[in-house]
Amino acid sequence: MDKKSILIFGVGELQRSIIHRAKMMGLFTVGIDPLEDAACRGEVDAYEVVGGQDYEGTCAVIEKYGIDAIVTTATDKPLVMMARIAKHYGFPFYSVEAAQWSTDKFQMKQRFKEGGIPCAKGRLVKSASEVDDFEFPVIVKPRDNSGSRGVKLCSNNKELDSAIAEALPFSHLDTVLVEEYIGGKEYSIESLHHDGVSEVIQFTEKKTTAFPYNVELGHIQPANISEEEKQAIREIISNIGNVLHFENCPSHTELKINERGIFVIETSPRLGGDYITSTLTPLSTGVNLEEELLKMALGEKINPLPRKKQYAGVRFFDFEEGSVVQQLPDTSKIMKWPNVVDFSFSLKPNDTTHLITSSLNRYGHIILVHNDKESIEKAFTNYESAIKKLCFTS
Repeated sequence: MDKKSILIFGVGELQRSIIHRAKMMGLFTVGIDPLEDAACRGEVDAYEVVGGQDYEGTCAVIEKYGIDAIVTTATDKPLVMMARIAKHYGFPFYSVEAAQWSTDKFQMKQRFKEGGIPCAKGRLVKSASEVDDFEFPVIVKPRDNSGSRGVKLCSNNKELDSAIAEALPFSHLDTVLVEEYIGGKEYSIESLHHDGVSEVIQFTEKKTTAFPYNVELGHIQPANISEEEKQAIREIISNIGNVLHFENCPSHTELKINERGIFVIETSPRLGGDYITSTLTPLSTGVNLEEELLKMALGEKINPLPRKKQYAGVRFFDFEEGSVVQQLPDTSKIMKWPNVVDFSFSLKPNDTTHLITSSLNRYGHIILVHNDKESIEKAFTNYESAIKKLCFTS
């Protein structure tokens, strides 16, 4: 085979963009997924059904297709398996230990503390009685999941007991992490770790639902933070890279800034989801992080210098709970609105809206690009209002 072959872990919607980018780069794409009907199975050059913990099955696929590199995006689930595979075949990747530390939020917090990285106080528990010394509110989260699944803010012991019971089914472990609540504005940091260097590519400003679930509803790049704060964040990201042994990988780091300083919530050695790295970062910086990741996976040199600065953002629709859809928006017309890059809408006529509790049950999105932050914020407000009026007015 003349083309280099790349194995993509996961063939769902989250991997669609990197599959297309790999094919644009002339790579032969092989996808593996536990599901026989994975959403993007028809978009890879070859597809194999392999369980997420099937090491031998994964090795068989690698040898069958003569795989040259491995990659995934926007998911933590296969990272430990990928690190084991990379160690066995000598693929550019990070260590198994780094994968384990970064996919268990408690182990991650321990590494943060050892490295002097500012973060929330936290403890593993099975019941509310084990955190009597914590002040409310507190955050409950599964140790080994992402996408806000099972994450909830609690204001008292009754809520805490309930949240622990809700969080456990989202985990493969028998304990959950309870953390002190850190207030402040929330951001994510998109970075690359290569050749011993940790390099911040973009700062992302977040919009979330109200507590108790705190689900991400939007992102804008670049974030409105000072140069002093940016430099402090760059130093924190470099420290994270050292403490967690990130190398040959991107990272998506979530943090908060308040009057006490900067606090890291969590990080992962992968690209961020929610169109942050697949769409927003290329629009706002000119750097395609998926392409840079693919180069790193192939052992090629990268030089991701930002080439432009404009504002890019995504908003996920959040309608009042219990509203009934009267009619659907015309996607072709909305795509012609000024500054619109992408649009999706998942509701159907007569559907009733529900409470958004995780990234899995949002209603769709709209992506915009603009020259300044004030203009993109105004456009989001106007467009969301117009779509809401259209869909819920009979």
